[in-house]
Amino acid sequence: MSPEHAASLDNVAVRDHEAAHRFEVWVGDDLAGFLKYRAVDGPVHAFDHTEVEPRYEGHGLAGRLVTEALDAARGRGWTVLPYCPYVRGFLGRHPEYADLVPDDRKAEFGLG
Repeated sequence: MSPEHAASLDNVAVRDHEAAHRFEVWVGDDLAGFLKYRAVDGPVHAFDHTEVEPRYEGHGLAGRLVTEALDAARGRGWTVLPYCPYVRGFLGRHPEYADLVPDDRKAEFGLG
């Protein structure tokens, strides 16, 4: 990552780009990554894919993106189906978010 990118990591924002069905993580004016989601049934939403641009990997942006997406899901009353392997792993490491996965689906995602 270039020095100007490193300096701009202080200016990180996560936004819900609802029209694109994804949460996005921005570093300044640069789109650094996203988490794709889709409505499944009412408040149930699948979190399908998380991606961070290679130049931004290793700086905690994926974790911040998932944290803020899960916080937004909780605030909206959503339940989450973590099809994305990164989100599934995150939930395994952060049990405080496990309540967002429906109890009858936890075993399916290894969150038993």
